[in-house]
Amino acid sequence: MTGTAATGTPIREGVKWTIVLAVVLTAVLEVLDSTIVNVALPQIQAAFGITNDQTVWILTSYIVASVVVMPLTGFFVRMVGRRRLIISAITGFAAFSALCGLSWSVEVMVACRLGQGIFGAFLIPLSQSILFDSFPKEKRGQAMAFFGLGVVVAPVLGPTIGALLTEYFSWRAVFYVNLPIAGFALAMMSGELKSEDTKTLKVDWSGLALMVGAIASLQLMLDLGESRDWFASHLIQIAAITLVCCGMAFVLRGIGRADNIIDFSLFRDRSFAGANVAILGFGVAMFGSIAILPLFVQGLLGYPVLDAGMLFIPRGIAAGFSMVLTGSVLVTRFDPRKLLVLGLVLTGTGNVLLGMLNLNAGFWDLALPGIVSGLGMGLFFVPMSTLAFQNIGPEKQDEASGIYGVTRSLGSSVGIALVGWQVASRMQFHYAMLASGISPFDEAARAYLAPLGLTPTSAEGAAQIAGLIRQQASLLAFQDAFWLTGVAAFLMLPVVLILQRPTAGAAPAKAH
Repeated sequence: MTGTAATGTPIREGVKWTIVLAVVLTAVLEVLDSTIVNVALPQIQAAFGITNDQTVWILTSYIVASVVVMPLTGFFVRMVGRRRLIISAITGFAAFSALCGLSWSVEVMVACRLGQGIFGAFLIPLSQSILFDSFPKEKRGQAMAFFGLGVVVAPVLGPTIGALLTEYFSWRAVFYVNLPIAGFALAMMSGELKSEDTKTLKVDWSGLALMVGAIASLQLMLDLGESRDWFASHLIQIAAITLVCCGMAFVLRGIGRADNIIDFSLFRDRSFAGANVAILGFGVAMFGSIAILPLFVQGLLGYPVLDAGMLFIPRGIAAGFSMVLTGSVLVTRFDPRKLLVLGLVLTGTGNVLLGMLNLNAGFWDLALPGIVSGLGMGLFFVPMSTLAFQNIGPEKQDEASGIYGVTRSLGSSVGIALVGWQVASRMQFHYAMLASGISPFDEAARAYLAPLGLTPTSAEGAAQIAGLIRQQASLLAFQDAFWLTGVAAFLMLPVVLILQRPTAGAAPAKAH
């Protein structure tokens, strides 16, 4: 059976899998950069001699640019064509990646990361919509399984790859690694996609300005809230006011408006609306736990960088296996909604298991919960991606994919911000609670310090006790954060009830 390209041209069987490989590599380019750079930040900070606040902008600039531009994917496809847009996006992303590696100051780095984010924003939505137009509905599960290998496994393995490149080469290598991937994806994709007719479109500048203001303000709050003590900061207060005003104005003026920059009518489809809610919660669960695991094992358990990176390999293998199995076998034999439930339960369980660890946890104590979560990722991602777009027509695929991609990115940002705030606030709480139960006359404190020749009333003894309290408070705070990411996954279970079951033997989607 042949699929159909975006232009309506039938696609040969061999060519379809060339497109799959090309779009998977394209997706890897974008999602890998969301986690691979994190490991190299200490080296970048040392090289440029910058503060922690300045280092945060290296991450924030990329994420803000990506999240702001991603919803505009459908608009740009109609204006310049899908082929031109994806080739330009890959080329631009690779060019700015090279410039990031050549950066000589933090200002240049932030500017280049903005460029990366702008061009990288189109990669995931375009890759996903190309796959959906290239395969009939009954074959989409297999295609999305391989696509999922890039979207989910790449960020999971990002810390491992980043640790290896930083350890054996330099921090610049985490940017240069994008160049061969981009070159290979361009070589395969440029010959398979045909040029499309374009349209002269009127830009809704007011809607665009409101959307940019709302999304940028939200992302700014999520990225800088913890370091600026949230609403104690005037910057965060201004961002919150801008978010509310721009967001409300954007939604109120856009409802029922035909030329709005975002088509709100897409959310009338309950499967698409439910899928966006579910992917938001899943992003909190997945990226929240991934974000704090390196901090937990390196900062608290004392693991070296490479060992901490290796912890993600079992999780990545489990996720890859689960995706291939789900896309090739399970999604055609079981109700996809049941697979979603199992995926959410496994993801939540894996995160909760991490929340039950103590300071004596070994490698496999840390890796096994990751394997459980990895299996859940595959069971969630493949059926969710197919259910989300089952009722979306080909003419709306690019725009729907852009919105879905933004929701996934915001979920990851919310997850990272949420667990960061949870660790910091709960650490203070637990420290205060533990410290209140210890006094210079405490028998347990005296018994602990006696073998060291110290007493609770001595300066050295007090420092020893304070260090122990900090360590235990940190452990309890990380446990609370892992539990929070587990609960986030379980809270998405009722959302599955909103999703429509796909019709058996549905016909392939129409072409553009």
